[in-house]
Order: sequence, then C-alpha cells, then structure tokens
Amino acid sequence: MIEILVLYYSRSGGTAAMANLIARGVEEVPGAVAKVRTVPDISPNCAATAESIPEKGPPYATLDDLQNCDGLALGSPTHFGNMAAPLKYFLDNTSGLWFSGALSGKPAGVFTATSSMHGGQETTLLTMMVPLLHHGMILVGIPSREPALGKTTTGGTPYGPSRYTGGGSDALSDEERQLCRVLGARVAATALALKNGKVC
Repeated sequence: MIEILVLYYSRSGGTAAMANLIARGVEEVPGAVAKVRTVPDISPNCAATAESIPEKGPPYATLDDLQNCDGLALGSPTHFGNMAAPLKYFLDNTSGLWFSGALSGKPAGVFTATSSMHGGQETTLLTMMVPLLHHGMILVGIPSREPALGKTTTGGTPYGPSRYTGGGSDALSDEERQLCRVLGARVAATALALKNGKVC
C-alpha cells in the first residue's frame, strides 16, 4: 500500500470539502490509501498556542506525516493570490526535511478554494508549487484531456482543482467534484508507478 497525505488548511470548510473528495479519488486507486490532515490557526499573539487536538475535523499534521507519505495533495483557501498563513507557517518549518531530501522524488498536487471568481485561484496554485519544487517533489496537474476541465464554469485549472465558494451556494459543482477526484487519483497513480519503478 502507498499512502497519500492530503494536507490542507480551511477556515470555513470550502477547502476541507475538496480535501475529502481528493481523498476519495486517492482511494479509488487500488493499493492507495489517503491520510487527511490539517494545520492549526496561527495567532498574532506570540504567546497563543493551539490545542494539540482540533475540536473537529482531522488531526493536525506532523513533519513525520510528510516524511512518511508516498505523495502529497496540498490545499489552501486563496488569500490575495497566495496560500493562507497557517499552511505557509507549517511549510516554513520543513527545513529539516529539505536538508534530508525526505520529499525529493515524491509526487504532489495542489488545490484551492476562493469566494470570488477572479480571486487568484491560479496564482495561489502556482505559488503553492514553489516550496514543493524546492523540496524536489514531482508536480502533478490535470491534463487538458480531462472533460470536466473544459466544461467547468466555476473552478478548475490545469494546475490543480479550484473551487468557487461565492454566489450563495455551499455545494461544489459537478466539475469541481470530478476534478478533485481526478487529482487524488493522479497523485496516487503516480506514486504507485514511482514506487514500482515505472516511468509515469
């Protein structure tokens, strides 16, 4: 079995819903299992610390979760065209993994949610890729032959799934749901191929 870490931050649940669909896509690939993890909020108050166990949702990620995974799907809401500060803070503390090369050669994909149609979906995905490239990860996107990519009128890009949470609807569109599952399956299939020594 290979394990894909689905690691995300979500404030209002939009990115969390995507993470669960990506995990489903991972587990649609025989021999793959998803591990869903989140990160705690950060505080402008230096003395504030988060509880070690969240009140709800998945457990907080550890550096061991990253080191031991066979692939990664990384998700964040869009904050001014960038990932949210809590996820960036977590990644900023992965220098030890960078020095050891623990993530080098593992596949990774990215996903995001935004409340405005032109709120920076693609720039968020692209900037999320940068630390993964520094870690030597192999980036997995969504190919143009995926039908949902050509049909979506809300979220979805070749760089990874995105979601539009505005407009008064909490539901993901059919295309957004499909693209999340596609990314999960692609990261899992790539991880399996790499583990088995096959060229992707």
